[in-house]
Amino acid sequence: MIALLGFITVGSAVVLIMKNKMDPIPALIIIPVITCILSGFGGQTSKFIINGVLDVAPMGTMFIFATLFFGIIIDAGTLNPIIRKIFKIVGKDPIKIVLGTGILAMMVHLDGNGAVTFLIAIPAMLPLFDAVGMRRTTLATVVALSAGLMNTEPWAGTAQRCTVALKLTTAQLWKPLIIPFIVGAICILFIDYRLALQEKRRIGEIDLSNNEIFDLEIDEEKKKIERPKLFIVNIAIVLLTIGVLISGKVTPAIAFMVALALVLIINYPNAKDQKDRINAHAKEALLMSGIVFATGALVGVMSGTGMIKGMTNFLVSIIPNALGKHIALLTGIIGMPASLIFDPSSFYFGVLPVIAEAGKSFGVPVVETARAAFLGEMNMGFPISPLTGGTFLLISLAGVELGEHQKKTFPYAFIVTIVMLIASMAIGVIRV
Repeated sequence: MIALLGFITVGSAVVLIMKNKMDPIPALIIIPVITCILSGFGGQTSKFIINGVLDVAPMGTMFIFATLFFGIIIDAGTLNPIIRKIFKIVGKDPIKIVLGTGILAMMVHLDGNGAVTFLIAIPAMLPLFDAVGMRRTTLATVVALSAGLMNTEPWAGTAQRCTVALKLTTAQLWKPLIIPFIVGAICILFIDYRLALQEKRRIGEIDLSNNEIFDLEIDEEKKKIERPKLFIVNIAIVLLTIGVLISGKVTPAIAFMVALALVLIINYPNAKDQKDRINAHAKEALLMSGIVFATGALVGVMSGTGMIKGMTNFLVSIIPNALGKHIALLTGIIGMPASLIFDPSSFYFGVLPVIAEAGKSFGVPVVETARAAFLGEMNMGFPISPLTGGTFLLISLAGVELGEHQKKTFPYAFIVTIVMLIASMAIGVIRV
């Protein structure tokens, strides 16, 4: 009975979120509360939820300060000199333009926000693609692949969901995957090169006399908040913060709290300016952290009532032993395509915990199943998923249809995911 209620809890939340009948926050709170009462644990509902919220508190806190930190880094114009340099390097060569686009998208996605990446990379490079005569679908694919890879950052939404749902640390989930991510980046740049060659063969030689399209346009309002003289300082803070995260010697939440305080004081010493910059990114920070805390209710209730254990026992009873020991590999293979079916909250908080616990019963460490899923589900898969607003922003800015974007990008995203999965197995962070 408890296993059935667990499946009902997960299924109901997934369906309501996927069908846009309910926002993730109320869905992740109301559904587990109802099933907790139905399971006979009504008197302990509050206790379960509090325990769950306490478990996710460090991650939710980190998400708030990481979002504010990178938002302010971008506000200060820290990336603009790099973008201008890329423009000068790519010139009018289709191959350089495509490779430059891929690198630019990777850099802009430092804040872990797909929307920001698309809003900066697409408008910046679209005039170049149009002027040279390259297809906009190529632009959408190149930006999507880079954004998908960089969405694996430990401060991005999927990492937060994965670590919270399975009670892992950033060092456990993300640090061992650095080499596979580097391999993935190389694979993406190779794909970009192949796409560029195809475009160059298709359009032939072209002469561009208008150099204005290579200028980075910035409106007056943005210029007022830029701090170009502090470029070196800001880049140093970013690199230092990332280095601290990788080292694992300082709690991520603390690292971003200190980093945020530094960039605010250094770039905007005036108190009013500091408030304005925080307010500019507060909505996004609170929305995503709200989802993280709401999942505490789901995880807390399902753990406290024994739903996860019951669901796991059921799955173990029906999964053949020969298949169960390869559950991490199978999860890695289906992870990217699963982005078309499950939104990140539904998958990481509803589906993955059950799969991971089932795999644990077959001797597969939870962290390995998590790493395998993390490579594709709503990372390489998020820029083609119809379940994220970012995908529609991407195709809208690029001026392409969802179907043609998915048709062109899906195979490449899947290839990159498999390449990273193979690299992970090769170095032993995912065993089969």
